[in-house]
Amino acid sequence: MTEYSPLQSEIMQLIKSSGPMPVWRYMELCLTHPRHGYYVSRDPLGREGDFTTAPEVSQMFGELLGLWAASVWKAIDSPPLLRLIELGPGRGTMMADALRALRVLPPLYQSLSIHLVEINPVLREKQKDMLSGARGIAWHDSIDDVPDGPAIIFANEYFDVLPIHQVVKRETGWHERVVEIDADGKLVFGAAAEPTPHFSALLPPLVRAAPIGAIFEWRPDAEIMKIASRVRDQDGAALIVDYGHLRSDAGDTFQAIARHSFADPLKNPGQADLTAHVDFQALTRAAEDLGARVHGPVPQGEFLKRLGIETRAVTLMAKTTPEVSEDISGALKRLIDGGRGGMGQMFKVLAISEPNLTSLAGLGDEKQETRAELA
Repeated sequence: MTEYSPLQSEIMQLIKSSGPMPVWRYMELCLTHPRHGYYVSRDPLGREGDFTTAPEVSQMFGELLGLWAASVWKAIDSPPLLRLIELGPGRGTMMADALRALRVLPPLYQSLSIHLVEINPVLREKQKDMLSGARGIAWHDSIDDVPDGPAIIFANEYFDVLPIHQVVKRETGWHERVVEIDADGKLVFGAAAEPTPHFSALLPPLVRAAPIGAIFEWRPDAEIMKIASRVRDQDGAALIVDYGHLRSDAGDTFQAIARHSFADPLKNPGQADLTAHVDFQALTRAAEDLGARVHGPVPQGEFLKRLGIETRAVTLMAKTTPEVSEDISGALKRLIDGGRGGMGQMFKVLAISEPNLTSLAGLGDEKQETRAELA
């Protein structure tokens, strides 16, 4: 008899009782099921986990984002209270590095109210340990719960885990992609029997012309709309860093990551990280439709170079041993280079701000560096 993960048994019961399950619902259950969800029950980060994010690669990433926040604070006339919000803050590494950088500006550091949006109790405890020296930190389940006021919002590798909808093109139209049970009792992908009515009219022309068998995926705009409306109405900016594509197109990017390798997304639900590429054109369109200003997107490598990461790396290497210096050089390469193993091209950086902020550091045409000395 086949052994199933606890969540797999539950999903199969749901499919047997209610019929095939849309991909978005399957992804949502795998990641946020209250008992067995991947993001509810473990620390997925680092060498012992399933993946590594940019803040875990090097302190330089969080430091430069901290200085970017300082430049935004100045651009919005240095409000006496600034809410620094991070969505999906991991172990708190990026926020700790950003706060260390912000200590060089005491008036800003004193103005900060820190808000972490995190649903994982295991990671909340790690964040508390990592940020034990910081004052006035509040945790929330949703950005909706963060009090009003001028804000800078960080969303690093946040959108890629929000559930996606998928549709498959057939002769009869676009059918919702589903997860079902095959004759052998295994979870497999399928398609809804009936096409989604009038769906083609909603698609970008490039996708409409896709061949039979093509898959199109999208995320609802709810989360980006919350972010965009907040910075539009209450002053400030949001910085989104994630991997994905610059324009909306057909393609299946739904994937599972376990132990730093790709896995079958339909095997062992709840035991692997499920993600899909971020459609930056869709994020841009949703934010602009709400009247917010969009800056970028630009490749992560270009953004970090404009903020002065190479200069920062040289400064750090000058203060340490040859072995540590080599590690810093390797981390720099991983953060800014394209190609295999590099994050510099695959990851994009997009900022959203209130309409009057016409220029933001690292996202304009010209080279802009965050001019601040770090200890």
